[in-house]
Amino acid sequence: MQSLISRATPQVVRRRFTTTDDLKKELYAALVQFLCDCKIIACKPFDESPCPGATLHDISDDKIAWFIPVAKKERGFPLSPGTPTGQVLTHLDLLEGSQPSNAAILLFGVKPRKFVPTAEIKCMHYHGTVVAKPIPSYQIFSGTLFDQIDQTTDFILSKINRTVPPRDSAPVSETRYEIPKEVIQEAVVNAVAHRDYTSAASVQVSVFSDRIEVRNPGSLPPDLTFEDLKIEHNSRPCNHRIALPLYLTHYIEKIGYGTIQMITGCKESGLTEPEFAQSGGEFVVTIWRDWLTESALTELGLSERQKKGVWFVKEKGRITNTEYQNVTGVLKREASRDLKELVDKGVFEKPGSATGKGTYYTLIKGATKGPKGPHSRWSLTILTARRTGNLSSPARWRRKQSSARLGLPGSTRSWE
Repeated sequence: MQSLISRATPQVVRRRFTTTDDLKKELYAALVQFLCDCKIIACKPFDESPCPGATLHDISDDKIAWFIPVAKKERGFPLSPGTPTGQVLTHLDLLEGSQPSNAAILLFGVKPRKFVPTAEIKCMHYHGTVVAKPIPSYQIFSGTLFDQIDQTTDFILSKINRTVPPRDSAPVSETRYEIPKEVIQEAVVNAVAHRDYTSAASVQVSVFSDRIEVRNPGSLPPDLTFEDLKIEHNSRPCNHRIALPLYLTHYIEKIGYGTIQMITGCKESGLTEPEFAQSGGEFVVTIWRDWLTESALTELGLSERQKKGVWFVKEKGRITNTEYQNVTGVLKREASRDLKELVDKGVFEKPGSATGKGTYYTLIKGATKGPKGPHSRWSLTILTARRTGNLSSPARWRRKQSSARLGLPGSTRSWE
């Protein structure tokens, strides 16, 4: 026994543990490392692993030719245009010997889905706030990751509100979107860069009337929380080999800064900050749209002073009864009545259980929280009235509901 201990001592790695669970974790990690060292299992991350069956002929020379000058301009990439494809991939650590890695195929491949069938983004556009068939617009984008990001970003921008200033106000009229393009692109880039490519699922984008959802297979690292995403934090990309070329071409602004940029961009545009959540095996980013437009407020039948209250909350984030009185010039009783009506119509909500002086009101995120949301009937009516021609005003909506209860012709319960 002593002889065995003497031979094993130079290879022994000592670890301190205090619980049985800690011991199990250490043993598991050591076992995995042993199996990797013996080449019994593959221990390289997916993006670093060689792509089975792929050769340099599966890499697009045109995409490499596009990449070099863009990376040189944006981040000072050292290689010059015309550098052979193999040399560029070697510089980016995207070759395993002479075989392209999975990251190389995803970024620069001629047909990435030939090797990674789920390397695609599914984009859907819904007129309402819930998933419903038929889907008005459904597209699948494949190609390289650069192409997927560009096409998906364009898809989303084509489905949201935008304004173009008059040409006489500026030499070049720049289109302004209700959600900044940078915020949308960052959400898509994050999904592509951090997704789990070993999953059978794809990245999925859904554009609703009140929000945009971007879902990708995967989850946050165990030592990172959703709250950490709202402050400066160290970058932990799941796919390092994919993240670097995206950074070099400025698709990624700054490593570890993407979620902060999204939050800042939304706040500067007067929008609610994005939400980050885990839903099963998917990481979900929700970007809330500004559903409380001037026309929507008018359709809801809000008074001019109630509209002032809404604009105040959009700017400040919350409003109290006293602040509402100061903004609108009404007395406390009228302010209370106005605020209650804004809550009843699903515009404001009272967070928490505070009463009296501690009471404040915030905007409800999105047009509804779902088919049984706090104001789903109002929101669905307002957002689809002009498109379907079913309703033209809240008064007509109320008349239809009254007719429905009485069983009169032309009645409808479709909003119940």
